[in-house]
Amino acid sequence: MQASVKSIDVLCAMNHLSVEELSKSYDEKQLFEKLTFGLEQGQKAALVGVNGCGKSTLLRVIAGFETPEKGTVSFRKGLRISMLRQHPTFDENDTVLQSVFADDQEELEVIRDYELALLKIEVDPDHAPDLAPTIERMDSLNAWEYEHQVKQILGKLGIHDLEQKMGELSGGQKKRVALAQALVVKPDFLILDEPTNHLDLEIIEWLENHLATANLTLLMVTHDRYFLDKVTNEILEIEQGKVFRYKGNYSHFLEKKAERQSMERATIDKARNLMKTELEWMRRQPKARGTKAKYRVDAFDDLQNKASSGAKVQEMEVNLKSHRQGKKILELKHVSKAFDENRMVEDFNYVFKRGERVGVIGSNGVGKSTFLNIITQNLQPDSGSIEIGQTIKMGYYAQDETIFDPNMKVLDVVKEVAEFITLADGSEVSASNLLGQFLFDPKVQYNEVGKLSGGEKRRLQLLRVLMANPNFLILDEPTNDLDIMTLNVLEDYLNRFSGCLVIVSHDRYFMDRLVDHLFVFEGKGVIRDFPGNYSDFRNEVKSTVKEVKTEKPEAIKKKSGSSESNKKLTFKEKQELDTLEKELPKLEFAKAELQESLQSELEYQKLEKIGQQLKAVERELDEKEMRWLELSERA
Repeated sequence: MQASVKSIDVLCAMNHLSVEELSKSYDEKQLFEKLTFGLEQGQKAALVGVNGCGKSTLLRVIAGFETPEKGTVSFRKGLRISMLRQHPTFDENDTVLQSVFADDQEELEVIRDYELALLKIEVDPDHAPDLAPTIERMDSLNAWEYEHQVKQILGKLGIHDLEQKMGELSGGQKKRVALAQALVVKPDFLILDEPTNHLDLEIIEWLENHLATANLTLLMVTHDRYFLDKVTNEILEIEQGKVFRYKGNYSHFLEKKAERQSMERATIDKARNLMKTELEWMRRQPKARGTKAKYRVDAFDDLQNKASSGAKVQEMEVNLKSHRQGKKILELKHVSKAFDENRMVEDFNYVFKRGERVGVIGSNGVGKSTFLNIITQNLQPDSGSIEIGQTIKMGYYAQDETIFDPNMKVLDVVKEVAEFITLADGSEVSASNLLGQFLFDPKVQYNEVGKLSGGEKRRLQLLRVLMANPNFLILDEPTNDLDIMTLNVLEDYLNRFSGCLVIVSHDRYFMDRLVDHLFVFEGKGVIRDFPGNYSDFRNEVKSTVKEVKTEKPEAIKKKSGSSESNKKLTFKEKQELDTLEKELPKLEFAKAELQESLQSELEYQKLEKIGQQLKAVERELDEKEMRWLELSERA
């Protein structure tokens, strides 16, 4: 912890964090000034505000990674504090195991030693280390339940290969390792900076439920509005360097913010009317300030500040033109693509129609970005063809942040594309005016790009894509690092957008608002066209899984075994379906037996063996249920 962050015995026993008179600026830009707030035990709060207002900086100051210019941060003495940073860094030569268990907490150290010993036994059983001392330490520290929780976290986050080097992982995989690192220490106070970025939708939903029920105090920054709504019970909004507090979740925040703004407008209007009267009095009096009533002059100055306070609020505008589309849009015929043995797209056919809005979902690594690169012709398919209409003008907002020259001025980055840009009404604006509409004020426009926040760079990247006036727009993870206010404006623009829209996003709210149907990447090159938005899809999946789990084996057999349902399957697939019908009831029975044994067994080594068997059976059952579902659906 830095000197400005101290751990003290707070008078209020329930108070976990106290922030007092905190101020911070960068390059003459005041991010926040004299911020004061606190969080009590069990509070789950989120910071919201426009990009560049200092949300991530405030989290780093609170966690002790940066020093404020003024003010103090105080945590209750004895709290275990953990933080997930927006862009975590690791030693590339460390293994996943070393990175996850980097904390010097004693329980974590023994769990790490235990997991490492198990890995050595698995690799070389003939030279297995002696587990007895480690097991004794686990017993003495009562670490077995903790070890189970750690494994559960790693499993839910999809972290299985603990020996893999960090340098071999993708950005999304590193984010999951960092998240595991923050969670396994069992923190009393958890700080999260954009926790949902680069995570699969299923992992986001698990994390959402985990945090909503966890016994901890939480402070986070996230753009995911469904996540905010379910997890938080307080919103802290940073606006014009001040903090406004709202009790309740994100939906409640929207209501209360609208009320606050309405009251502020009424106060400003009243101040302006009073100022007119005062201005007349000021003008009637002698010019020398000493001859006027000083209290009235001071009151006039305060009134003038209040009357002009509303003028500082800016809103982003997006009213750019898009080219008209002809009859032919985009057609994919028998498109296939694989990397070695990994099939990304297999014999895919589709004809895009005017104004179509498609969401693309699927686990990381199943081919979503490959598919986008094929559409944009940045990547050639192994087989098949792509035909693009003559009137189609593509716009591609890539997932990776565009690398701008950090020494280049913001205005020059936009001028690289065009000096003047056509708006939806046919009028033209200069590059500088357009930047103003995207919340880059004149002073910022002449700053170097390297001084922008991550969110501001992404907003600049979005501007460069949209100002080219595309009529076929592809957005790959557009919500990463953009603030909620920018997302709201972007959503409004996309709702009015007359061209085709293809969106890859882990933001469920964003997808639900904008897409009409989904391309669901199911793995092994299979792409399913689902009619509906993301919530529709998840509801269908949940109801189907529930149906399978509650249905009796006899009913499963009767439902799937008829010749009518098998008519679309190959002979080999029919045989596979018949086999699955016999195996599923047996696996369910085996699972029930193991669960019963787990409840009655007391000896640790047997418990561990039963637990491993149970996980294997559950994994096999899940895989075979999903395969049965796939075959039954096709049938």
